[in-house]
Amino acid sequence: MTKILVTGGAGFIGSCFVHQRVAAGDTLLVLDALTYAGHKENLAEVLSKIELVVGSITDGALVASLYEKFQPDLVINFAAESHVDNSIASPSAFIDTNIIGTYTMIEAARQWKKRPSHFRFVQVSTDEVYGELGTSGKFYEGYPYQPNSPYSASKAAGDLLARAWFHTYQFPIITTNCSNNYGPRQYPEKLIPLMITNALSGKPLPVYGDGKNIRDWIHVEDHCSGVFLAATNGTPGETYVFGGHSERKNLDVVQEICRILDRVKPRTDKHSYAPQITFVKDRPGHDQRYAIDDSKAKYKLGYTRKYQNFEEGLEATIKWYLANTAWAQAVTQKKAA
Repeated sequence: MTKILVTGGAGFIGSCFVHQRVAAGDTLLVLDALTYAGHKENLAEVLSKIELVVGSITDGALVASLYEKFQPDLVINFAAESHVDNSIASPSAFIDTNIIGTYTMIEAARQWKKRPSHFRFVQVSTDEVYGELGTSGKFYEGYPYQPNSPYSASKAAGDLLARAWFHTYQFPIITTNCSNNYGPRQYPEKLIPLMITNALSGKPLPVYGDGKNIRDWIHVEDHCSGVFLAATNGTPGETYVFGGHSERKNLDVVQEICRILDRVKPRTDKHSYAPQITFVKDRPGHDQRYAIDDSKAKYKLGYTRKYQNFEEGLEATIKWYLANTAWAQAVTQKKAA
């Protein structure tokens, strides 16, 4: 049994990790600010089996007290502002959480006098720190950082802090970077849940530019499994990247969502959802293509993916949203309030 402090554990990816580790019998303390993207509803099935502390990773006194009280073996830092559009409109929250918050978490752990020798800290990051790819090639652990948005720049800064704390202080930190996640409990501002909820509501399905931007999609369960492998099998100071080997154009993803919905949840008028697709002005600094080479994680960590077929995983995700409309209403009403 492992004692794990999970930041951002009420968010999309963090809550998936919490569910996995509770099922494995670990003891978890979740620290989450419960912003618009973090919800107790994401932890409803496991709330009685974990401790949830509502607070920010930028609160140094709180963070230090949690280290002393909980005595974690592992810290997994999922807490982040992560929506690129929001970072363009209001970057300050991204600086606070993704840079200052990361510094606060790792420095408090470094100063923690009772830190056990087996302690590990995992800084969870994104492939967006690498910028964009051309028509060929893939990101890997040694790929140069070239962030193109306030979001990716703030995550890159957090990664560099992790690197510096390892090399300067020998702080036992590991960094992970992953491609676009999809799956249950993702707040409906990101592409896949937004398209699902808009389609079912009869709203337009907005696609940036010409829809030809390419993303590599990884199921959230596969990503979280990789993060735990990095925490337990990885080497401090190392970086491990995780991908889904599922490159798809954004437009192709939206069209596939329409095709699946046409079959599993037909419109009352029997027409396809596809005519709801609309093209909107591209956002500034929109990277063209991402892809991940996760060979290192496979060979060094024994990483494998449960979801080998993106379309099957996408259909399972759509069916989850169809079966959990009350969840979608609760989390969207929270932001509106």
